[in-house]
Amino acid sequence: MKSTAETGRYGEQVATNYLRQRGFMICDINWRQGRYEIDIVAQKAGITHFVEVKTRRAGSMLSPEQTLNKSKLKAMHTAASIYLAQRRVVGEIEFDLLAVDIFPDDTCDVRFVPNVVEYGW
Repeated sequence: MKSTAETGRYGEQVATNYLRQRGFMICDINWRQGRYEIDIVAQKAGITHFVEVKTRRAGSMLSPEQTLNKSKLKAMHTAASIYLAQRRVVGEIEFDLLAVDIFPDDTCDVRFVPNVVEYGW
């Protein structure tokens, strides 16, 4: 059985591949500034996507979608603000969720949830 950290890393690899296969350009993975982190920053069709990856082993008590709470969303906003200021990114942005369930045979169920939060810039 994989450790929690290994499960998370595997989920992020799956998520990155999922986005690339759908035409997203990956700009950053695991970008950090102090205590703030963005799992994946990607671009597609002129939109910068800040993607939170939530990975769970299949059969966990909570689904990946259920683990995205207000505190995490607030941290995503703060991290995105810092990222945008540092990189001088302009244009539309979107906050997305990639939910990954991993089964014992390492197959995955991946769900992309676009625009998980409306945010007025």
